[in-house]
Amino acid sequence: MLAASSLAWPMLAMVALVFAVAVRLFLTRIPEMKRRSIHPQAVASAKQMAEAMEDTRAADHFRNLFETPVLFYAGCLAAMQTGVATTGVLLMAWAFVGARLLMAFEACGRNKVMRRFQAFIAGCTALLFLWLQLALHWAGVL
Repeated sequence: MLAASSLAWPMLAMVALVFAVAVRLFLTRIPEMKRRSIHPQAVASAKQMAEAMEDTRAADHFRNLFETPVLFYAGCLAAMQTGVATTGVLLMAWAFVGARLLMAFEACGRNKVMRRFQAFIAGCTALLFLWLQLALHWAGVL
Protein backbone atom coordinates (compact mmCIF):
# COMPACT_ATOMS: atom_id res chain seq x y z
CA MET A 1 0.00 0.00 0.00
CA LEU A 2 1.06 3.53 -0.75
CA ALA A 3 0.45 6.56 1.40
CA ALA A 4 -3.12 7.70 0.89
CA SER A 5 -1.81 11.18 0.14
CA SER A 6 -0.14 9.86 -3.04
CA LEU A 7 -3.59 10.05 -4.67
CA ALA A 8 -3.75 13.75 -3.90
CA TRP A 9 -1.25 14.47 -6.69
CA PRO A 10 -3.34 13.19 -9.61
CA MET A 11 -6.35 14.99 -8.11
CA LEU A 12 -4.35 18.22 -7.91
CA ALA A 13 -3.27 17.69 -11.52
CA MET A 14 -6.94 17.45 -12.56
CA VAL A 15 -7.74 20.62 -10.61
CA ALA A 16 -4.87 22.35 -12.39
CA LEU A 17 -6.27 21.16 -15.71
CA VAL A 18 -9.69 22.62 -14.86
CA PHE A 19 -8.12 26.01 -14.12
CA ALA A 20 -5.94 25.84 -17.25
CA VAL A 21 -9.03 25.25 -19.41
CA ALA A 22 -10.82 28.07 -17.55
CA VAL A 23 -7.96 30.42 -18.42
CA ARG A 24 -8.14 29.25 -22.05
CA LEU A 25 -11.88 29.89 -21.98
CA PHE A 26 -11.47 33.46 -20.76
CA LEU A 27 -8.60 34.14 -23.18
CA THR A 28 -10.78 33.14 -26.12
CA ARG A 29 -14.27 34.18 -25.05
CA ILE A 30 -13.70 37.74 -23.83
CA PRO A 31 -11.68 38.89 -26.88
CA GLU A 32 -14.25 37.36 -29.25
CA MET A 33 -17.11 39.05 -27.42
CA LYS A 34 -15.27 42.40 -27.56
CA ARG A 35 -14.27 41.98 -31.20
CA ARG A 36 -17.80 41.06 -32.29
CA SER A 37 -19.55 43.48 -29.86
CA ILE A 38 -21.53 40.70 -28.18
CA HIS A 39 -23.30 41.92 -25.07
CA PRO A 40 -22.91 39.50 -22.12
CA GLN A 41 -26.68 39.23 -21.69
CA ALA A 42 -26.96 38.01 -25.29
CA VAL A 43 -25.13 34.82 -24.28
CA ALA A 44 -26.82 34.13 -20.96
CA SER A 45 -27.66 30.50 -21.76
CA ALA A 46 -25.60 27.69 -23.28
CA LYS A 47 -27.88 27.72 -26.32
CA GLN A 48 -27.41 31.44 -26.83
CA MET A 49 -23.67 31.05 -26.36
CA ALA A 50 -23.46 28.27 -28.95
CA GLU A 51 -25.45 30.34 -31.43
CA ALA A 52 -23.57 33.60 -30.90
CA MET A 53 -19.97 32.51 -30.46
CA GLU A 54 -17.68 31.25 -33.21
CA ASP A 55 -15.30 29.39 -30.89
CA THR A 56 -16.92 27.34 -28.10
CA ARG A 57 -14.22 24.66 -27.80
CA ALA A 58 -12.85 25.74 -24.41
CA ALA A 59 -16.35 26.33 -22.98
CA ASP A 60 -17.52 22.93 -24.21
CA HIS A 61 -14.52 21.20 -22.69
CA PHE A 62 -14.77 23.16 -19.45
CA ARG A 63 -18.30 21.79 -18.93
CA ASN A 64 -17.03 18.31 -19.77
CA LEU A 65 -14.51 18.55 -16.93
CA PHE A 66 -17.43 18.38 -14.48
CA GLU A 67 -18.94 15.20 -15.89
CA THR A 68 -16.90 11.96 -15.90
CA PRO A 69 -14.12 13.39 -13.69
CA VAL A 70 -16.58 13.41 -10.78
CA LEU A 71 -16.16 9.61 -10.67
CA PHE A 72 -12.39 10.09 -10.67
CA TYR A 73 -12.46 12.41 -7.67
CA ALA A 74 -14.92 10.15 -5.83
CA GLY A 75 -12.77 7.09 -6.53
CA CYS A 76 -9.58 8.75 -5.35
CA LEU A 77 -11.22 10.06 -2.20
CA ALA A 78 -12.82 6.66 -1.52
CA ALA A 79 -9.45 4.94 -1.97
CA MET A 80 -7.83 7.43 0.40
CA GLN A 81 -10.55 7.05 3.04
CA THR A 82 -10.63 3.25 2.96
CA GLY A 83 -6.89 2.68 2.76
CA VAL A 84 -6.88 1.24 -0.75
CA ALA A 85 -4.17 3.50 -2.12
CA THR A 86 -2.41 0.78 -4.09
CA THR A 87 0.08 1.15 -6.90
CA GLY A 88 -2.58 -0.05 -9.34
CA VAL A 89 -5.09 2.56 -8.19
CA LEU A 90 -2.42 5.27 -8.40
CA LEU A 91 -1.41 4.17 -11.91
CA MET A 92 -5.02 4.25 -13.08
CA ALA A 93 -5.48 7.68 -11.52
CA TRP A 94 -2.47 9.02 -13.42
CA ALA A 95 -3.61 7.25 -16.61
CA PHE A 96 -6.97 9.02 -16.28
CA VAL A 97 -5.23 12.38 -15.81
CA GLY A 98 -3.00 11.73 -18.82
CA ALA A 99 -5.98 10.84 -20.98
CA ARG A 100 -7.84 13.95 -19.84
CA LEU A 101 -4.80 16.10 -20.66
CA LEU A 102 -4.73 14.66 -24.17
CA MET A 103 -8.45 15.19 -24.47
CA ALA A 104 -8.14 18.81 -23.32
CA PHE A 105 -5.37 19.57 -25.81
CA GLU A 106 -7.44 18.09 -28.60
CA ALA A 107 -10.75 19.63 -27.51
CA CYS A 108 -9.29 23.12 -27.08
CA GLY A 109 -7.03 22.81 -30.12
CA ARG A 110 -7.71 21.12 -33.44
CA ASN A 111 -10.80 19.41 -31.99
CA LYS A 112 -10.58 16.25 -34.09
CA VAL A 113 -13.52 14.19 -32.88
CA MET A 114 -11.94 10.74 -33.26
CA ARG A 115 -8.77 11.77 -31.40
CA ARG A 116 -10.87 13.33 -28.67
CA PHE A 117 -12.99 10.18 -28.54
CA GLN A 118 -9.90 7.96 -28.25
CA ALA A 119 -8.68 10.00 -25.30
CA PHE A 120 -12.16 9.83 -23.76
CA ILE A 121 -12.23 6.02 -24.10
CA ALA A 122 -8.73 5.75 -22.63
CA GLY A 123 -9.78 7.87 -19.65
CA CYS A 124 -12.98 5.90 -19.11
CA THR A 125 -11.04 2.64 -19.29
CA ALA A 126 -8.56 3.86 -16.66
CA LEU A 127 -11.47 5.01 -14.51
CA LEU A 128 -13.21 1.65 -14.87
CA PHE A 129 -10.07 -0.21 -13.80
CA LEU A 130 -9.58 2.17 -10.88
CA TRP A 131 -13.11 1.42 -9.65
CA LEU A 132 -12.76 -2.33 -10.30
CA GLN A 133 -9.65 -2.39 -8.14
CA LEU A 134 -11.51 -0.57 -5.38
CA ALA A 135 -14.45 -2.96 -5.59
CA LEU A 136 -12.19 -6.02 -5.53
CA HIS A 137 -10.29 -4.68 -2.52
CA TRP A 138 -13.49 -3.90 -0.69
CA ALA A 139 -14.84 -7.36 -1.50
CA GLY A 140 -11.65 -8.90 -0.08
CA VAL A 141 -10.60 -10.42 -3.40
CA LEU A 142 -7.37 -8.39 -3.68
